[in-house]
Amino acid sequence: MTELANEKQQNWSHEEPDSKSWYMQKFKLYETRSNFYMIGKAKNRTFWRVLKIDRLEPSELNITEDSAIYSDIECHDLLKRINEGNQSTGGLKFVTTCYGIIGFIKFLEPYYMLLITKRRKIGAICGHTIYAITKNEMIPIPHSTVRSKVAYSKDENRYKKLLCTVDLTKDFFFSYSYHVMLSLQRNFSDNNRIGLFLYEKMFVWNEFLTRGIRNSLNNTFWTVALVYGFFKQVKLSISDRDLNMTLIARRSRHYAGTRYLKRGVNEKGRVANDVETEQIVFEDVHEGRPIQISSVVQNRGSIPLFWSQEASPLNIKPDIILSKKDHNYEATRFHFENLVKRYGNPIIILNLIKTHEKKPRETILRAEFANAISSINRNLEEESHLRFLHWDLQRHSRKSKANAVLIQLGKAARYALNLTGIFYCQVTLNSKPEGLLAWPYCWNDSAAVHLSENPFNKDENNEGEKEVSEGSSTGDAGGDYLVKPPMVQTGVLRTNCIDCLDRTNVAQYAYGLAALGRQLYALGFMDSTYIDLDNPLAMELMGVYESMGDTLAFQYGGSAAHNKIFSERRGKWKAATQSQELIRTLQRYYSNTYMDGDKQKAINLFLGHFQPQQGKPALWELDSDQHYNVGRVSNILPMRMLGQGFKRSLSDGNILCKSDSTMASLNARCSNLSSKNAEGVDKHLSHSTPLISTCGSDACHCRMIYREMHEHRCFESDPICYDEHGDACNCSNFLDVDWLSSSGNSCEEELLERYFL
Repeated sequence: MTELANEKQQNWSHEEPDSKSWYMQKFKLYETRSNFYMIGKAKNRTFWRVLKIDRLEPSELNITEDSAIYSDIECHDLLKRINEGNQSTGGLKFVTTCYGIIGFIKFLEPYYMLLITKRRKIGAICGHTIYAITKNEMIPIPHSTVRSKVAYSKDENRYKKLLCTVDLTKDFFFSYSYHVMLSLQRNFSDNNRIGLFLYEKMFVWNEFLTRGIRNSLNNTFWTVALVYGFFKQVKLSISDRDLNMTLIARRSRHYAGTRYLKRGVNEKGRVANDVETEQIVFEDVHEGRPIQISSVVQNRGSIPLFWSQEASPLNIKPDIILSKKDHNYEATRFHFENLVKRYGNPIIILNLIKTHEKKPRETILRAEFANAISSINRNLEEESHLRFLHWDLQRHSRKSKANAVLIQLGKAARYALNLTGIFYCQVTLNSKPEGLLAWPYCWNDSAAVHLSENPFNKDENNEGEKEVSEGSSTGDAGGDYLVKPPMVQTGVLRTNCIDCLDRTNVAQYAYGLAALGRQLYALGFMDSTYIDLDNPLAMELMGVYESMGDTLAFQYGGSAAHNKIFSERRGKWKAATQSQELIRTLQRYYSNTYMDGDKQKAINLFLGHFQPQQGKPALWELDSDQHYNVGRVSNILPMRMLGQGFKRSLSDGNILCKSDSTMASLNARCSNLSSKNAEGVDKHLSHSTPLISTCGSDACHCRMIYREMHEHRCFESDPICYDEHGDACNCSNFLDVDWLSSSGNSCEEELLERYFL
């Protein structure tokens, strides 16, 4: 093989294709006693490449890439030679056809190779196909004759079964030619970045699994980058014009896990349930004509404080436990610095949790979150301040119908969109199938127009557009058309409730609807940026966001999302909705209490957060994530659940309360504070100095901060409190949506009280 490779390298060196313009997406795997041979075929079928994996090493991974490029005939000749040279040990055998390497993993001794053996198309972005996995296989690398007893041990088999519980056929997606781990805007701005860099992105879930082969070969030709979350593409039609709407949710691999086992923030500023949502809209046009395309990005993530909850079969509504570990809010600051690095300024925070409770739970976090934002903003320039919006959706929804809630959320969405803008440009496709996207017309730093400078905030005219005549370089056969200057999104809206599932998903839909109006206006499909809630487009978009909400809720919470507000919009019978919500509440409770421990272990294994070693405790012998905290947190008290073997997963910095009496005393004090604050509920804006109280003893601590009043903005007839400077807005007239909460989930609480109390 080496001699032929050297010969072919000389013959083909002048014809080797540019790695940016080609890729392989179909492979055939062969085996001999001593090696695996993977043959990769280019998309255009013009050349083949060969990968060799050693099978005689029982516990090491040795991968070699043949530097030669082969034609079809030469590749067949190579395989024939390999077969003839290995006749004494059984020759060359075909194993399987595959569509990419997911990665390699080692438990106690042998390495395993994870392959995609079946795939299906789920959409396309400007000609670039997006795939989901239909079937995958895990193949042991060492030949059976060199494996020791460890490879067949009980623990080895248990690790294999645990990894297989990560279902790669659900909610994972990838593309060979489009960087689906990046937003559309980042795909343009990062156009020259190499594949190795892309695998280090926070949304690539098989970064650990592919690390070995990427470091060995210094390329990503043989692997695919898997993104976990949600992908759905639908066709929309407006005035007999067709367009594609794509909704993508990318779940971060950092601090990933399940509902009660991953809460809040870790010491690096990574938060639980961190999901980037992107809404892409582009038109269907004739070949050769520039494509107009627009995208907008929003974010959700757990409240960036050190806090936790304990799943227990004896308590369906666990207390929220706030740690006093981070007095200076360093982890919170790290989190928002990361958001600025990813999206730019401004960062708008939409906080949907409760403001008043009889027994303090969510209010503990609400007060401390406001303190954290105020502390961070004191060290920032005014133009870089975090914009903090408090909306208690539960209170408002008890008094208002679904339409009223969505209207208020729409106002907040437009407020955020005015600050951040959307991304829009015109692009052309490469003439080759699934070629790389061409740069946008007129794309340069001076042409990138912020939304605040475009017609959305001026007269609705076509100022800045220029006409391109027939016969221009675009090759448009249909006559004249307009080339519009591009726009970019700077900053992001970050939404949270407690779980960032139910209430958050409704708010994200409202934002998506407001953004869709601006996207369609930019594309020339509408004369206005506003889409009414009764518009068929709004109902279609609601269905897509509802599907996304259910998917993300299953991943993190173990059940579909509580969609009561969507059900009301569809006119669903109230009793049927209540029954459905009760079933989902019980399903989530069962999953959180009895299933999530093993699910968290599987995630940690898949992501490489836990790497088994012989002679060391097995993963199931530890409290999940105990390997994270050893040597870093000394005052963690492990929780032993009664009547079953569930063990909690510890978040960095979580400190449990030492006695029930402490919490009882604490709750009494907080209840008094809540009742005093509730006296001003009907006032639009109090001009007294705000008092913010956070409760706690060993687990939670009381903190009172007196601040000078800053300039606030509360819209007339709008119970939304906008704080321009990020400080806690002392406006008592908030939005409430009782039935949309999640863990402390008001929907769950209301249903449980109705059925069980």
